[in-house]
Amino acid sequence: MGIVRNPRSHRNQGVAPEMADCSNILTETPRTREELYHTLAGFARRGIDYLVVDGGDGTVRDVLSCGSDVFGDIWPTLIVLPKGKTNALTVDLGLPNHWSLAEALAAAHRGHTVTRRPLRISPAEEGADARRVQGFILGTGAFSIATEAGQEAHRRGAFNSFAVGLTILWGILQTLFGRAGNPWRQCTPTRIVDRRTGVRLPYTGPGHADERYLMVATTFEKFPLGARPFGRDPAPGMKLAVIDWPVRWIIAMLPAILFGFNSRFLTRNGAQRFHANELELDVAGPFILDGETFPAGRYMLGEGPQLTFVVP
Repeated sequence: MGIVRNPRSHRNQGVAPEMADCSNILTETPRTREELYHTLAGFARRGIDYLVVDGGDGTVRDVLSCGSDVFGDIWPTLIVLPKGKTNALTVDLGLPNHWSLAEALAAAHRGHTVTRRPLRISPAEEGADARRVQGFILGTGAFSIATEAGQEAHRRGAFNSFAVGLTILWGILQTLFGRAGNPWRQCTPTRIVDRRTGVRLPYTGPGHADERYLMVATTFEKFPLGARPFGRDPAPGMKLAVIDWPVRWIIAMLPAILFGFNSRFLTRNGAQRFHANELELDVAGPFILDGETFPAGRYMLGEGPQLTFVVP
């Protein structure tokens, strides 16, 4: 078993690592991406059976991104110990907020696992300097502003689903009552193309067809606060939610939309849902992947390898 431990994660600060004295458990605390890559390469050479991520969603993202060149499409079984501030992956996997390594190992011995595919984001142009990254929630447009607001909620002591709820509420209020210059009401030049068909995703909002207010892509099947943005039983794989333009009545209905409400009337006015396998995303503003900001550009967005996670 190899453990990647992030000592800076919210619930790891000042706490000793679990089971660090066991001879068959390798615990590493890489401080840079280069160190993380070498740690994962060392784990691969040792032939670990389980890869433990002791941290939050950002630590999972970094492990999946650095490990893509190490493990390729064949990964060891993953165990996530939720120690971050939001832990959205924990909700999707159905993990308790406080899950010990001993409890995870007991679940692993019982064979309790589920599979997920992360999002894989690669630079669209050959030889591009941007690195390939993997994670579970990607957002553009207003999602970037919401992530900044979520960080402020963390600084004020709100975490996990409570922080998500506060951020959504604040964003709705700002978008509903903000004036034209309010950043919450701005759209971002965005082009989304289905690579299989070569067709741009339809634009049905009242604004400009080359802009989008918000786009969120994920492979999650369960969401914080019990939300159901893709319906009661979302299909596995990559899903997109897009709001073309900040129409005030649509924003006012956002809580209902998040909890599963859908209609053709919403779709005709710019609140859309899609399923896709591979997209080309050309965005003029930054995008957020599991809490980290990445630069504007043209990217290929698809599904990564099938991963096996231990669950209770």
